[in-house]
Amino acid sequence: MKKKMASLFLAAVMGSTVLAGCGSSKDAAQDTTAAAETTEAAAEDTAADAEDTAAAESTGDAVNLRMAWWGSQTRHDRTIAAIELYEKENPDVHIEYEFYSFDDYFTKLKTLVASDEVWDIFQLGGNFPEYMDKICPLDDYIDSGIVDVSKFSEANLATTQTTDGVQLGLTNGINTYGIAYEPAQFEAAGVDLPTDDWTWDDYKAAADAIAENTGNFGSSTFLTSDFIAGCSTYIGQQGSLGEYSFFNLDLTGMGFDDPQMLTPYIQMRADMINSGSYPDAGASAEVTNIENDFLVTGEAAMTWVAVNQFPTIYDACQDQGRTLALATVPKVTKDGNSGAMMQSSQMLCVSQDSENKEAAAAFISWFENSKECNEILQAERGIPANEDVRADLSANSTEGQKIMYDFVDKVSQFPTPDKINVLSPAGQDEVVDNYLNYIQQVASGELTAAEAADKTYADAEAIFQ
Repeated sequence: MKKKMASLFLAAVMGSTVLAGCGSSKDAAQDTTAAAETTEAAAEDTAADAEDTAAAESTGDAVNLRMAWWGSQTRHDRTIAAIELYEKENPDVHIEYEFYSFDDYFTKLKTLVASDEVWDIFQLGGNFPEYMDKICPLDDYIDSGIVDVSKFSEANLATTQTTDGVQLGLTNGINTYGIAYEPAQFEAAGVDLPTDDWTWDDYKAAADAIAENTGNFGSSTFLTSDFIAGCSTYIGQQGSLGEYSFFNLDLTGMGFDDPQMLTPYIQMRADMINSGSYPDAGASAEVTNIENDFLVTGEAAMTWVAVNQFPTIYDACQDQGRTLALATVPKVTKDGNSGAMMQSSQMLCVSQDSENKEAAAAFISWFENSKECNEILQAERGIPANEDVRADLSANSTEGQKIMYDFVDKVSQFPTPDKINVLSPAGQDEVVDNYLNYIQQVASGELTAAEAADKTYADAEAIFQ
């Protein structure tokens, strides 16, 4: 079967909610309880669907699957190679694939949702509640042995479950956030390198000094991840461990009461724009993906990354004769909370619209468990959740991958709250857009940072009214 090769645009590998998955949260699910009820009801039909699929496959007819994902060109190339390997190992299965930029992927997905024609296998991130009624749970396939989770820890399985434990998919990789930086630019500016206990004040001071002494941006744009840094992470870093979060765990309201907790971060960002150490809105618009980030082009010394992105930009800079390193996210205080959490980068799901759900589930199991497949994928979507696969890749990792593995090992040891919220409330995207605009308005003098904090809080609180 001829494979369709859609949009070749490069895109951000990972977007997030609180620190998670990938995806926008526009029109997200009403709440997690309703989402869980929907998936549980869907799960009841899974066994019957699987029996129908098995009967069809037993005739010897070829099984045709449709699969789609978003990501960078590196992801596209590696995923295609993995699909070709699967077809070689399973000659009765043919996979028609499509790949897109991030925005184009979700534009297409919304169209398919409306027409009940969602791909058999599709990729979702932190915005999965929006598409809950299109996800076929994997629980029955796990129980039957079609999907193998024997090498997945309970913690890794939980990253792609509902709050009631329904297995929506298998994670493509365990991930967290960090600051990628070029040590040579720090040294050229006479600035100390980041440490594991550096603060946002340290980050700003370093960025300002680098901009002043080298003419480069001290820090590249965080793009939409500025909300993750300044709202989700920054709020979680304050108080005692787990005391605060931007949204509460039940997604019924806010996780903190004082909007002014946001003010210092907003003021810092606006000050950095005005000092030239951080890109303004016009410059930020030039960065469309991690592969043309200002750090990669040599025009900035630091950038915020989902760590699965790090090997890609490490290799790109290495080709230029430059070396990168990876630092932990700055904290509010040196001895304060890290705000770091380990979560799923994205997951592969089986579609409720699929006529070959069992075959789709079998492919997902292979995709996450096959050492040969993952030697092709090279952890580009995040650290493999399968323990044996991870060990195999770690033993044969590139320099950039080794830094990524070591970083995840380190961050996984940081104290974290017992419970975290990985879901996005409906309407979060508008809050994010407004928040980024408020920062620009503070930089231009239209708003004070305190006013921007109040507005951001009011926008978020309005989601629940």
